[in-house]
Amino acid sequence: MAPAEPETGMGREEKRVFLLVVDETEELGAAIRYACNRARRTGGRVALLYVYELDMEFQHFSSVGRLMEKEAEAAGEAILKRHALDIARESGRVPDMFVRRGARRDELFKLVKDHPEISILVLAAAPGAKPGPLVEAVTGKFVGTIGIPVTVVPGDLTPTEIDRLTAV
Repeated sequence: MAPAEPETGMGREEKRVFLLVVDETEELGAAIRYACNRARRTGGRVALLYVYELDMEFQHFSSVGRLMEKEAEAAGEAILKRHALDIARESGRVPDMFVRRGARRDELFKLVKDHPEISILVLAAAPGAKPGPLVEAVTGKFVGTIGIPVTVVPGDLTPTEIDRLTAV
């Protein structure tokens, strides 16, 4: 007999969180559609991570650096909110949103470690020979580091193809 799960008010399926790393690439749309479909069909939800890096060249001008950081964070929040409207409509739930400063891969790994409710990372691969740095990192050199399953969605799949694949 399996040990009982702690009472949280949520069923097993509701705990499933599909994490998307948001960037400005075209293939992100495929990952969003895939994650929304899976979340809707499993009773889970979507989470979004946006990571920005700052040029440390201006660090010695502390007021300029603080202003740059506030602007970068606000831009990240605006990007996430724009995607959140579509995700809420498609998945039926408002996504969790995280904005972090640093290196994208490092911040992704930290977020997954700090939030055990995140259960699946969904990334889109750029069409062509080179899928993108995060896809390469989590399927190559750092394959065993992230600690959760990774779904890589080909960025050139059509909405119909994604719907067919997520109809399970």
